[in-house]
Amino acid sequence: MQTQKKVAFYTLGCKLNYSETSTISRNFQNKGFERVEFNESADIYVINTCSVTENADKRFKSIVKSALKQNENAFLIAIGCYAQLKPNELAKIDGVDLVLGATEKFKVFDYINDLSKNDMGKVHSCEIKEADFYIGSYSIGDRTRAFLKVQDGCDYKCTYCTIPLARGISRSDTLENILKNTQEISEQGIKEIVLTGVNIGDYGKGEFGNLKHEHTFFELVQALDQVEGISRLRISSIEPNLLKNETIDFVAQSNSFVPHFHIPLQSGSNHLLKLMKRRYLKEVYVDRVRQIKEKMPDACIGVDVIVGFPGETDDFFLETYNFLNELDISYLHVFTYSERPNTEAFDMGNVIPKNVRKKRSKMLRGLSVKKRRHFYQCQLGKSFSVLFEGENKEGYIHGFTENYIKVKTLWNPNLVNTIHSVQLTNIDEDGLVRFEWVKEKSLA
Repeated sequence: MQTQKKVAFYTLGCKLNYSETSTISRNFQNKGFERVEFNESADIYVINTCSVTENADKRFKSIVKSALKQNENAFLIAIGCYAQLKPNELAKIDGVDLVLGATEKFKVFDYINDLSKNDMGKVHSCEIKEADFYIGSYSIGDRTRAFLKVQDGCDYKCTYCTIPLARGISRSDTLENILKNTQEISEQGIKEIVLTGVNIGDYGKGEFGNLKHEHTFFELVQALDQVEGISRLRISSIEPNLLKNETIDFVAQSNSFVPHFHIPLQSGSNHLLKLMKRRYLKEVYVDRVRQIKEKMPDACIGVDVIVGFPGETDDFFLETYNFLNELDISYLHVFTYSERPNTEAFDMGNVIPKNVRKKRSKMLRGLSVKKRRHFYQCQLGKSFSVLFEGENKEGYIHGFTENYIKVKTLWNPNLVNTIHSVQLTNIDEDGLVRFEWVKEKSLA
């Protein structure tokens, strides 16, 4: 009797990668494979790569080594952004057998008839202009929340970014298919969906293969709000110029969409925003924050920011620091600029020394801690609903309020994937919020 083959997955990078890994994993399981954890012995290891930063590139080699420690004869497959951008580089790494590009990763079974180890990895990678069709994806089973892919690719030309080179033009799932996937997620008992993509505010472009917009992001939000069985819908990163007042107003009165926005800024200096070829100035960002806070005073607002971009003088950095310090935001995701070949910024000159980048990154991370604690303190004494996660972390279970406040209480398996009404009481030594139960324990 033939033994069931085992497959394991490792995902680097963004929520979009997680949604695609999960979908590819289900395809393997439908073909009769057993999915196991990455730290277990498997016949095939699939590594979904990222190339947003230099560190993500470097981590790949160590992940390959850890897989081969579990099974030195395992068949290793690299997919994702790094696999599209540098396929031959990945193929030369010891242990890698197959590298699949942006379109090929969804056709993995066309390339794995023979699982014999190769002396050098085989590459199947398209020209990125051929990545002009859409494959829907969503993640289930890995987390309490599901990541639902609604859009892929990007038509923006930010001077530091390789994503258009790795994922191609902006294109969207059909509204019909998104609603079908949402219903499938709901039927799994998942209570929260996070909308994800490369540039989700551009949703509707490329739907049905057309270059024009068939639907708008606002129309997508309206349609999703009508789906039954999903308690929470969360918008992931959305560009400030694409976050319209109509969407903010709708979220403010929605029963499903939660008051949490993650809005990339990248710099608080208009000079640097222009060098980055961002499609807004900081005044637009101020207006977005103001609109959100007017309609949803308790809303959580996260910010992406890059430090060390070419030409970022001390004065430009302090302009960014002071801008963020005065802004009514909740936390920062700080990215240290790293040189990416084939981008405009790579050849700009005015390079910032790495020790200066590191120092500036540390300063902004410290500001993020301060901002998050202030946001948490402002919410103490108020009542929210909490969706509890599935992990036992040193005897505690964690969860998130609708406005993305992380809470903790003693581990109780009965709380997993349930929503409860609580009143926030205090912040503990770990920077997490404690609470008291409110009235009826379970809301879902």
